[in-house]
Amino acid sequence: MLEIVFYSLSGLFMKVSDDAHDRKNNATLGVLAAIICGVSIGYLAVNSADAACIFLAILIGTLAAWKVDCINHIISLLIFVAIILIMGFPAIGMVTLIVCAAAAFLDEIGNDSDWVARQKHLNWFFQYRFTLKIVIFLFAISGLLFSIYPYLQLSGIQFFSPLTFLYFLVFEISYELVGLKFNAIYDRLESFLGIFRSVDGPANDQ
Repeated sequence: MLEIVFYSLSGLFMKVSDDAHDRKNNATLGVLAAIICGVSIGYLAVNSADAACIFLAILIGTLAAWKVDCINHIISLLIFVAIILIMGFPAIGMVTLIVCAAAAFLDEIGNDSDWVARQKHLNWFFQYRFTLKIVIFLFAISGLLFSIYPYLQLSGIQFFSPLTFLYFLVFEISYELVGLKFNAIYDRLESFLGIFRSVDGPANDQ
């Protein structure tokens, strides 16, 4: 059950961090969200080989696409790496990692492509980064198949639990929902912080 919570938190705070930087130029909120995101992803990676493979692949794909391009991303990356170095990293399949990293890279390139933006269906496909989703789904279906027929397993390839695909959808849905409602979330957060500023103000003036 904790995996659902941390996948959701990871997606939520990853998007808050991105949009705080890109849409509001709020470095403080972006960094705070990046810290929480890094801790959440780090927790998942050290406790699940599937999560370790997926999030390391996303990291490799975004690095290759030159998308780690602000202090928020760097902080989140450093926290993630520090956690897996200190706590230990589960054994993962290199073939699976390479395939997932390639999918993550294609999603990032497609998402930024002007040519893709002019193609209606392709634009939708890459806007929601379906390449990695499809790859994770195929590894999850293969994992289910090979759990039933273990003699079909291939050496050196990591297959995912079917639940991993559902967890990853929770991560993606959290990410997208925050993007859709970010302005409202940001405004409420500012109002919330404003209450504390107004309460602290008179005390500070005395």
